[in-house]
Amino acid sequence: MRSRVFFAVFILMGLLAAFGSCQSPVGEAFGYHKMIGTDAVEGQGTITFVGVEGGFYGITTGNDGHWDPINLPPEFAQDGLKVKFLAKLRDDLYSVHMWGRIIELTWIVKI
Repeated sequence: MRSRVFFAVFILMGLLAAFGSCQSPVGEAFGYHKMIGTDAVEGQGTITFVGVEGGFYGITTGNDGHWDPINLPPEFAQDGLKVKFLAKLRDDLYSVHMWGRIIELTWIVKI
């Protein structure tokens, strides 16, 4: 009986370790990772000025990934600035920019 409990705990710990920090490989080629089971993304990219619809700043990542942040701090509005970011996908919003996926930044730093 004691060995069964030990075996069950061992298997459970292995499963938690294997799946506890899963990230989707889907976005890796585009310079970001989407956390499985959440609406969060993390990535690294370049702030880009897009001169349409009056002009705005977006983030480009990897192989031409485009992100349209709704809350980019003014100090990051610099064309060509390299950044790392965490964000929440905002598929519930629409934008006149029609340029990239809308995100709400939760953390951003210059690199």
